[in-house]
Amino acid sequence: MDAALLRSALVKFAAGLLAVGLLLFLPAGTLSWWRGWLLVGVLFVPMFAAGLVMMAKAPDLLRIRLNAREEQAEQRTVVALSCLMFVAAFVVAGLGCRFGWPMLPEWASWAGAAAFLAAYALYAEVMRENAYLSRTVEVRQGQHVVDTGLYGIVRHPMYSATLLLFLSMPIVLGSPFAFMVMLAYVPIIAKRIRNEEKVLADELEGYPEYLRRVRWRLIPHVW
Repeated sequence: MDAALLRSALVKFAAGLLAVGLLLFLPAGTLSWWRGWLLVGVLFVPMFAAGLVMMAKAPDLLRIRLNAREEQAEQRTVVALSCLMFVAAFVVAGLGCRFGWPMLPEWASWAGAAAFLAAYALYAEVMRENAYLSRTVEVRQGQHVVDTGLYGIVRHPMYSATLLLFLSMPIVLGSPFAFMVMLAYVPIIAKRIRNEEKVLADELEGYPEYLRRVRWRLIPHVW
């Protein structure tokens, strides 16, 4: 086992856990917020398990994902906007807990958790299908167009999964106001997809033909 890779993965996992915890529980003013803990559980327990699997089965992919850095200015803007959206949504949900703002019923939080886990499973299937999957917009050496499985239905199944993941988070937290904040992800991801398709069409052989074969980007018969 690569000790340096394991150390890097654990540090980033712990940093993410700490950041989300602070963003949720500081605005809430309490640790006794079961919806906050529910989100932490469904977010980080599968993430930890997936990291262990990648460490054992695909360490090179894990290393790429841990060290990914966006090179394109437009994509850096997308990442910055996404981070701002997450901060705002988590803080709003925490404030809603503190000040007793209207909340979704308890069953909605459990339904949101189920949707979140289903999206995780979808994301895992996308990673299994596409060995070139990356957190950044890039074309790697030897890369070819993947057009089987989910990629034969929509062009960007990874983003379909993240759309479900992100929109289910505020539902887990029971916050309709945080959900409205998270709706900003729709134009954010649309901007990323348009730029990504342009890059891939210019640099990846066979991608323009793929664009013509597979019409839908995220959701069949919608967009």
